[in-house]
Amino acid sequence: MVAASLVLAAIVSGCSKADSAAPGAAAAPAASVAPAAANAAAAKPTPSTGAPATAAADVSASTSPAPAASVAPASAPASTPAAPAAAPAAPPTAAERDAARKKEQIEWALKQDEIKNDPNGQWAKDAKASSTFNDAKGTSSYSANQATGEPNVQVYSTTPQAWSAKTPDSGIEWLELTYSKPVFATAVRVRESSGSGAVIKIELFDEKGVGHTVWSGSDTTKELNYLVAEFPKTAFKATRVKLTLATNIVSGWNQIDAVQLVGTDQ
Repeated sequence: MVAASLVLAAIVSGCSKADSAAPGAAAAPAASVAPAAANAAAAKPTPSTGAPATAAADVSASTSPAPAASVAPASAPASTPAAPAAAPAAPPTAAERDAARKKEQIEWALKQDEIKNDPNGQWAKDAKASSTFNDAKGTSSYSANQATGEPNVQVYSTTPQAWSAKTPDSGIEWLELTYSKPVFATAVRVRESSGSGAVIKIELFDEKGVGHTVWSGSDTTKELNYLVAEFPKTAFKATRVKLTLATNIVSGWNQIDAVQLVGTDQ
């Protein structure tokens, strides 16, 4: 009986071992899946451990932004600051104002010298006018003859050394001048010394005494200066010049210091 029991126990024990080994064999395929799962898990970096070196390279290649150098040109204009506003120009210094004044005086002196010494220019020898201040006659102060000869007024102001009409702002007045040498004229230069800007017409008279308008319009002369009327050479020789003024368009006394006729004998 004892022997039979031992045999039975050995059989039971063998069966138990066989049963316990079968699940172990069945579990083997799961072990073959584990490396893939492990790799998948390893591809996800965690704050504590990070990704393996190979996994980090894969992630960087797929998600990293473009290099900074390729982005810079597109973003540079947006970051360019606006140009600062230009600073207002500084007012001229006293030295600069003085230099400008001297330059103007030099230019004025050169202009006077050029006109006075123009070989084709001549000054009037005689004159008459529509009216004169104080009804002046001959060579008296303010008379028409004060407009003959070279300029002799050096300051912009009313003066007895220039012709003046009888009253200021009265309207149309005229001054007629005679010259020694008949010329084919090309210009008339009117030296205005007070109330400048009132001349509205300049006429020349031919040998038969017929008047020809060579200039008319708005006189832009300011202060002590010349109204210079230039025109094509006349087909006739002239020895008389007539100026017409509208004395009411420039308030105050309008005075003429001298008038130059420019031209040649051929």
